[in-house]
Amino acid sequence: MHDLTSDAPADLAAEGAARIAWIRSRMPLLASLRDELAVTRPFAGRTIGVSLHLEPKTAVLVETLAAGGAGVVGTGNHGSTQDDVVAALRASGVDLFGRRDDTLDDHRANLERTLAARPDMLLDNGADLALGAVEHGFAHEVVGGTEETTSGGFRLREDGVAVPFPVIVINDSRIKAIGENRHAVGQSAVESLMRITNLQVPGSRFVVIGYGWCGRGVAQYLAALGGKVGVVERDPVTALEAAFDGHRVGSLDELVPWAEVVVTATGRPDALPAAALPLLADGAVLANIGHFPWEIDVDALREGARTTQVAPGIERVERDGRRAILLTEGRMVNLAGPNPKGNSIQSMDLGFLLQARSLERVVAGGLAAGPQGVPREIERGVAAAMLAAMGAAR
Repeated sequence: MHDLTSDAPADLAAEGAARIAWIRSRMPLLASLRDELAVTRPFAGRTIGVSLHLEPKTAVLVETLAAGGAGVVGTGNHGSTQDDVVAALRASGVDLFGRRDDTLDDHRANLERTLAARPDMLLDNGADLALGAVEHGFAHEVVGGTEETTSGGFRLREDGVAVPFPVIVINDSRIKAIGENRHAVGQSAVESLMRITNLQVPGSRFVVIGYGWCGRGVAQYLAALGGKVGVVERDPVTALEAAFDGHRVGSLDELVPWAEVVVTATGRPDALPAAALPLLADGAVLANIGHFPWEIDVDALREGARTTQVAPGIERVERDGRRAILLTEGRMVNLAGPNPKGNSIQSMDLGFLLQARSLERVVAGGLAAGPQGVPREIERGVAAAMLAAMGAAR
């Protein structure tokens, strides 16, 4: 199994520390919270297990939790770990596992190592740690945690496994929906498409599968740059919203043949299923912005095909004289591609303040077991803090 140990080259850790310093300088909400938590230390004696995209903005959150007294142990999400950031955090004493080139088996092993530490609080992406704590029999020791993603919220509510501790689902928050999912994911997904492919947006035809908050954002930013946008959405009320927003609306059968680029944004498996793949236009580009790499049926796409890595993050799949272009192996296109940036710094300052305040509420006790929304008073306080940081009254 791969691991990035404390013996990683010093220059790698220094590179990560320099990048983290730049990000930290643009996250005033966490800076203020870090000063506060250094005094109140609500997480003293607690071990917070994390399963997050390990990139510089996440590092600032980890530092903030540590300032509040937490011991932090954890790993990244498959395919998005940034090695210099891990090296820098490990050099500062944080117990993290994983590398960018980890296989899926390596990633699962890193989750097991995190769970083996028996953390009593969880900061989760995709519900891997929450469900793992139940499976490993120490859920009764867990005070509670948070869940960041749409996909994780679905798993907690639909997998049939009842977690016996409170999990605040950050994705339920209006702030998360507006600030991160719509505007930050929308911006970063489109930026990543442009950076990885160097293709033109104005006048090009895009199909967004799923019109939740992430899909809304992707469609909005593509349209703002002059793209022609079609939306596939199974809920007729949400599809009506997409139509009111000015987008073409239809089924997979109707819109997939029209698309030059298809973006999946549902949080669910098989958003672009095997049955729809023969409908793709020759040369269509496929990208996913959902948390798990399960929205595009990549196995069916590659089956019996000739695949060629034509550039970093770009794979050409050829069958029967036709081609499809798969970006970042179907992983999150804004975090799994070359030189990934992820969501904007300011949006993650907002989102991570929401995370930290929610963890602070969890450790205070008194919450019911199971997945639940962010308390309204936290949302209102975080929104007010962001408005002040933005200078929105100017």
